[in-house]
Amino acid sequence: MKIFGIISTAVVTLLLALSPVAEADHSALVGKGPFKNGPEVTKRCIECHEKETRDFMKTVHWTWSKVQFDKKGRKVDIGKVNALNNFCVGLPGNWPRCTSCHAGYGFKDAGFDFSKAENVDCLVCHDTTGTYKKFPTSAGHPVYEGEKKEFPKGKLWLPVDLVKVAHSVGPTSRATCGSCHFYGGGGDHVKHGDLDTSLINPTPEIDIHMGGAKKMECQECHQAKDHLLKGEAASVTISHAAPTHIDCSDCHTGSVHKNALVNKHTERVACQSCHIPTFAKSMPTKVWWDWSTAGREVKPEDAPKDQYGQKTYDRMKGDFKWEKDVVPTYMWFNGTFDRYLAGEKINPAEPVRLATPIGSRNDPKARIYPFKIMKGKQPYDSGNNTIAFVQVFGAPDSNAYWVKYDWNAAIASGMKAAGLPYSGKYGFVETDMAWPVHHMVVPKAKSLKCLDCHSEKGRLDWKALGYKGDPMNAKNR
Repeated sequence: MKIFGIISTAVVTLLLALSPVAEADHSALVGKGPFKNGPEVTKRCIECHEKETRDFMKTVHWTWSKVQFDKKGRKVDIGKVNALNNFCVGLPGNWPRCTSCHAGYGFKDAGFDFSKAENVDCLVCHDTTGTYKKFPTSAGHPVYEGEKKEFPKGKLWLPVDLVKVAHSVGPTSRATCGSCHFYGGGGDHVKHGDLDTSLINPTPEIDIHMGGAKKMECQECHQAKDHLLKGEAASVTISHAAPTHIDCSDCHTGSVHKNALVNKHTERVACQSCHIPTFAKSMPTKVWWDWSTAGREVKPEDAPKDQYGQKTYDRMKGDFKWEKDVVPTYMWFNGTFDRYLAGEKINPAEPVRLATPIGSRNDPKARIYPFKIMKGKQPYDSGNNTIAFVQVFGAPDSNAYWVKYDWNAAIASGMKAAGLPYSGKYGFVETDMAWPVHHMVVPKAKSLKCLDCHSEKGRLDWKALGYKGDPMNAKNR
């Protein structure tokens, strides 16, 4: 019996080593613990999954950065570590808060050691219990036994049972992927518009892939090889290309429509443009964020709210606007972005485009795609005319904006953390970002029809797309 047990354990271990994650009870492999922290669990995982861990450490989920070439052919290293946006602005100076969504432990400053495999967080992606939660301000760590932490103030977080979670690991799910991706920009349904917690258990009307008969999980489209997932966020990607590029035609091949003219449209119109008529269907998404008005004292009970029940002002963050069931903005897109890079000069007299899709009707590689356009006002260095990094989060003795409410001190701290010069002068500039809409596909009967675009009240701005008018009329082509 003892020999049989040893052989059985060896076979299970071999199977686990051959596959990224097996649907199996890991209690015999993990043991009884106890584990003091996440890295101790990871060390146990590595005993069987060393290759998988090393593979993962080569991906952007770990590095938060990737070498790419911009539209000028320059080689740039860009990612969440150094990209600016018009939500929470950027990572430098704000590490412990932002890295609560890093798939690792301890990314508390620029000195994080990316070579230490035990800092990989296996549990955040492979938890099946629904009990594993990273604490919002602990640089990727959850709450451990013996710790007492509150966030926000007054809300006590319970310690995670690391042994229970480690015993129950399994494939990724909409819930595990969404634990970060649904909460981008500082909260649920803030950033993307097509990603929020309604997708954990959606109806077919919200998303036919995830809520229809097949109940698809994220990884069925975002397939992985050696932990390298298909799909890249437009906010940190300049060029979408193999091996991570993903497209509807990966599954929907050939002449997918009965109508030949509709099939012809797919040469210049992305599937998403017709099959995602609106986004933010169940929950409103943020479309405007004005940092310039932050700092004004408002009692919680006096905070203004909109028709969706969302706050439209917060002392920490300024003014907001929210929209629900939003009709996308349609733009040509050839798979590359014109991306603002930290330190580049701006013209503060006009809105700064932080991320804009590249393409035109004369570009054979471009198709018309749907986008969410996020707009706002954010700090810039008015002496150097560059978009500013800002330390908004920090310890009580720091210069963080949410501590002192001093823009000059917070910008100086953020720019220092980013390794950029600061003139000591600041202002606020309007910015916008284009976010591609890929999720919330409707049942085919509810996709757009011809007259939704080709009519007097059609949703497309033909002139913005480079036409004189509706190209259904030959004289406008």
